[in-house]
Amino acid sequence: MKSMYGKALIAATAALTLTLGIQPAFGDKKQSRGKSEQELGIRTAPLYDEEKEKPNHGEYSTTEPGKSKRIERAFENSPPLIPHDLTGMLPIAETNNACLGCHMPEHAKSLGATPLPRSHFMDMDTGKNLGSELDGKRYPCMQCHVPQVKIPEPIKNTFRADFRNKRSKTSSDLLDSLNEGVKTE
Repeated sequence: MKSMYGKALIAATAALTLTLGIQPAFGDKKQSRGKSEQELGIRTAPLYDEEKEKPNHGEYSTTEPGKSKRIERAFENSPPLIPHDLTGMLPIAETNNACLGCHMPEHAKSLGATPLPRSHFMDMDTGKNLGSELDGKRYPCMQCHVPQVKIPEPIKNTFRADFRNKRSKTSSDLLDSLNEGVKTE
């Protein structure tokens, strides 16, 4: 019985490969049928040679904190992007986190910074509210929050976020919506 499934899987893979015009790469790195590797993506250089390819890094914001303009979130409850220069703020560690000086809720409003949301003060594993103590898993800010770089898009992004309300474009309501639609008995 086991070998019958194996044979069926091999036959299905072969059929799909032929249908899509994909050829296995044996020895010759160019395809003779179907699309070449250069035609498959946005890249024009062969995938096997990285020597001449250098990533385009673009330019990060040089606007100092407090003078930068907030960047609209990519989608509802997405982590906000960092709109300001990070010079002198890195590395971020539990014992050295320059972000907290401006983004803790008690400081953020007076500084015009985005305050950390309530979800950062809750242990999401246990559901325990930590009061004004930041959850220890939230210290490495740049796991989720990244600076935005100015760079031309290789492919036009047609994604359009659907926000439920205007406030969702700049604020998080993750704790309010986390269990939305979940029925409890």
